[in-house]
Amino acid sequence: MKYISTRGACPEQNFEEVLLAGMAPDGGLYVPAELPQFTVEEIRSWKSLRYPELALKIITPFIGDEIEAGALRKIIEESYEGFDDPDVAPLNALNQNEWLLELYHGPTLAFKDFALQVLGRLLDHVLRKNDQRVVILGATSGDTGSAALEGCRHSDRVDIYILHPHQRVSDVQRKQMTTIAGDNVFNLAVEGNFDDCQRLVKAAFADQGFLPSDRQLVAVNSINWARIMMQIVYYFSAALKLGGPDQAVSFSVPTGNFGDIYAGYLARRMGLPIAQLIVATNENDILHRFISRNEYVLSELTQTYSPSMDILISSNFERYLFDLFARDGAELAEFMASLGDIPGAVNQATLSVSEQQWQQVRACFDSASVDDETTCDVIAEVFASQGIVLDPHTAGGVKAGRLCNQDTAVPMVMLATAHPAKFGDAIAAAGVELPALPRHLQNLFDKEERYTVIANNFYRSIIIILFTSVSIDCSVTIFGYVDIML
Repeated sequence: MKYISTRGACPEQNFEEVLLAGMAPDGGLYVPAELPQFTVEEIRSWKSLRYPELALKIITPFIGDEIEAGALRKIIEESYEGFDDPDVAPLNALNQNEWLLELYHGPTLAFKDFALQVLGRLLDHVLRKNDQRVVILGATSGDTGSAALEGCRHSDRVDIYILHPHQRVSDVQRKQMTTIAGDNVFNLAVEGNFDDCQRLVKAAFADQGFLPSDRQLVAVNSINWARIMMQIVYYFSAALKLGGPDQAVSFSVPTGNFGDIYAGYLARRMGLPIAQLIVATNENDILHRFISRNEYVLSELTQTYSPSMDILISSNFERYLFDLFARDGAELAEFMASLGDIPGAVNQATLSVSEQQWQQVRACFDSASVDDETTCDVIAEVFASQGIVLDPHTAGGVKAGRLCNQDTAVPMVMLATAHPAKFGDAIAAAGVELPALPRHLQNLFDKEERYTVIANNFYRSIIIILFTSVSIDCSVTIFGYVDIML
């Protein structure tokens, strides 16, 4: 399998190169040059497979023979051993022909575990084979950070740095990141929002001249193709449980960075019969405005009860736009520059695509924006009627699924992306009792935190010092260096 950049100015790469690169040198994101295609008969034959077995079937074409089959099987099996449900991604009835796909049974209680448990082990395998060390740099709006740290903290070939927006994640989300012990684990709280953190990560990947010669950056955000690849699997898993591929299925997906819904889009293109893909946003609704009105314009970021979706620039939307622009990398780069996503570019008031392109978007996605008040109403209603506590992101997905459902005869799957115990403020606002954290996290608030708050006007200097410190002495944390700068 070969991979190309969405901005079209880089040579093709293989899977291992893409795994280690994360972002392309031209500022684009890697996508497969061609998608594997599965027939109805082939998909039907997977009905009895366990989740790890299904994952192996779906991702093998993306990797080819770069990782030996037995080693890849072992990586996948070990990745899902720590999930607390034997189905890994259980599907439970919510209402008449409505289903919750529970994606929070991994070690950090969020859907990010599905990819990051695998990503950490893939990195270990490739780094050992190549005798390499790398530096992981990631930004998180809440859940990616803890999942990445958990997936990579045992690696002796990785130093991992996670940036999160200061005071814009839930207490549980923060504690999950900042209490993970390890000499190779570092947390920075940026005085800004997630887009500020993400912009820093993108800038660092675009210019890695500050790194020592024996290191490179690796991404754990969903800009890393391996993240998207692993998320495709649970769409197939849910559909197979509901009669697929002989029965079409619809999905409602709470999304901020567009990675999760993009995985569903790929699943449909690979042969899975999907009737609807519904994009559920909170009040930060740039995706909903584009899908519903053909208006792609930045606005002020609003802090909500669903912090993992408090995002304005959805990185993975570029991967979809690449297809929308008929894979013309130059045209896409011009569009992204107009948005202001490229450093130094001038942001225009409103962007739109052609009428023909917009109709393609409308044929592919439905969408809805759900505010905090409605989110709390859904949490309260579902608890009163079914005794189920939803996290605020999932509640938004449930509401969007109901608003956009075009055919109630088609099973509607709402992705339950996180455990509700992680979002106490939203649950309290809904008037519902907060469920307890699972046993392995019940002493979370008794653990010591390790993180440093940094001002977002020191980005470049911090990055230089941060990574220089790695090459000088890996036993010395970056926090002292940062404090000196500030």
